[in-house]
Order: sequence, then structure tokens, then C-alpha cells
Amino acid sequence: MKKLVIFGGTTEGRELSCALAAEGIRATVWVATPYGSAQQGRTEGLTVCTGRLDRPRMEEVLTGAALCVDATHPYAVEASANIRAACAGAGVEYLRLLRPASPLPPDALDAPDASGAVRLLEQTQGPVLVATGAKELAAFAPLGGERLYARVLPTHASLDACAAAGIPAGHIIAMQGPFSAALNRAMLEQYGIRWLVTKDGGAPGGFAEKADAARAAGARLVVIRRPREAGASYQAVLTRCREVMAP
Repeated sequence: MKKLVIFGGTTEGRELSCALAAEGIRATVWVATPYGSAQQGRTEGLTVCTGRLDRPRMEEVLTGAALCVDATHPYAVEASANIRAACAGAGVEYLRLLRPASPLPPDALDAPDASGAVRLLEQTQGPVLVATGAKELAAFAPLGGERLYARVLPTHASLDACAAAGIPAGHIIAMQGPFSAALNRAMLEQYGIRWLVTKDGGAPGGFAEKADAARAAGARLVVIRRPREAGASYQAVLTRCREVMAP
């Protein structure tokens, strides 16, 4: 039986794996965290594995595979690099599933990374809501905890990251998204946010809803730019999976 490995943990990864399973194409889906596993759920024909793998372990997982699909997050640069390298080492075809990018509002500021966003914000005033994920929070600490608000997943690791960045408990919004434009706007207005820092998570990450809410609430976006990468659309990846996994 041919072996298909999907590195997922994203909306498009779940959609792809479930679409293939519905057609009778079995796959092993790797996600990094228990949260990702819970989101993936259980589907007949899919074997879901959890854990962060280094390159040697990835090569072991890929041994004997006919195809590997990298459906990790657009900003998971290190993970994608390891997956590409592991595929090359194991002699397995690699496909990168791209998430469509979003158009940025004309008044949005953009930065190459979290540190770049901080440099921009150091020249401004007003409360800042950081909605980039808990991993980047430490970079924003120089702005001062009293100025910062953080929207993070409701996990112990996220709360610990907030504490390490000096963000007061009353400035933490621990909720699972994606969020509607109305809810985003309510949060921005509740805390008087003037700057919303985000990544371009595309439609799955609710980027348009954030942009709409910021405009309505009189806040401005600071967008951490996506890394440049090559890959294929959802439909192209689905078609290639069908071709490779055909009996």
C-alpha cells in the first residue's frame, strides 16, 4: 500500500486530509501539539500522530512514503525547511501547500518580523494588541507590559509566555479563534487599542475580520510579512495526491 504523509495542524491541512480520506485515500497526519490533534479530530482512514519532530526523526517517518505534503502554517519557516530537507534525505516527493495571501489595507504598517514591528511601534503611542501567537511575545517586552495586550490560546504555555513578557493578567485575552469582525472590534474598543499586531494568516486566520475591525475601531494594523516560499494551491496539491496515490 502506498504511503502518504501530511504535516498539518492547519485548516487547509485538515481539509486536504479529510477530502482524501473521503475518497478512500489513507494518510498519516503529523501535528505538532495536542491542540492540533484535537482540531484534526478522528476520521476513518487517517492516522493522526502528535509531536515536534527533528529532521532525522522526520526522515524515519518518511521512509517508504510515496509523497509528503507540507501543510504547516505559512510562518512555520523552520518546520518547512526541516520537512524539505527530510524529504530530500529520504528520497520522497515534497509538496508545499500554500495558503493564499491577503491584501493589506492601505494604511497598514508592515514589518519583516516581530523585532521589526517593535521598532515601528517604539515611534508610536497608545495601547498595542499583539495577536501573533505566544511565541513572539518576548520580542514585544521592550514596549512595556502596561502598554501591551495579548490575545493568545487558552493554554498554560501561553499564559506563561505572557507573564515572561511582563503582560499584566488584566491585559491577557485567552481565547480560541478565529474571531468575527464584530468580536474583534469589541475587543479593540474595550481596551482602547490603537495598534493591532498580526500576521497574514489569510482566511483561515481571520485576517479580513481583523482588518475590518481595526478600521471600524480606529486602530491600525501592523502586519508581520509572510516569508517568501514556493508551493502549490490546494486544488493542485489535491490533484497530485490523487495521481500519486491512485491504485
